[in-house]
Amino acid sequence: MFCLAEAVSDSFKTTACRAAYGGRMTVRIEVFGLVVADMAASLAFYRALGLDIPAPADTEPHVDVALPGGLRLSFDTEGTIRSFDPSWRAPAERGGRAALAFRCDSPAEVDRVYAALTGAGYEGHLEPFDAFWGQRYATVRDPDGNGVDLFAPLT
Repeated sequence: MFCLAEAVSDSFKTTACRAAYGGRMTVRIEVFGLVVADMAASLAFYRALGLDIPAPADTEPHVDVALPGGLRLSFDTEGTIRSFDPSWRAPAERGGRAALAFRCDSPAEVDRVYAALTGAGYEGHLEPFDAFWGQRYATVRDPDGNGVDLFAPLT
């Protein structure tokens, strides 16, 4: 974790962060959750992206998918969220409030995955390009309009 207030020194080394009220933080991100309008459509998109999601999950109200590195991506239907938060409402505009970024093995794979997804009918937002920050980069939209970035280092 990088802490701006503590990190800059004459030698430009960083130090460990401390929680705002003493001690070290023990919280860590483990799950990224998406609320979906249509579970089957959303899971079909993420399967096309390469995630291993069993077909019976299409009819479930909640799905957890294990990702490399110990993280999980979870999907909940709007009805599931409303079951414990009756005041929840879908955003007025479709998507645009969250983005997921998936690293590809090579710049060519960015192009291949983008072409496969858009060829399957998913919305392309940014066609693959060589970004000034040194990555091949592209963005497609999932069925709920969330940005799904594809990237790979150029070198």
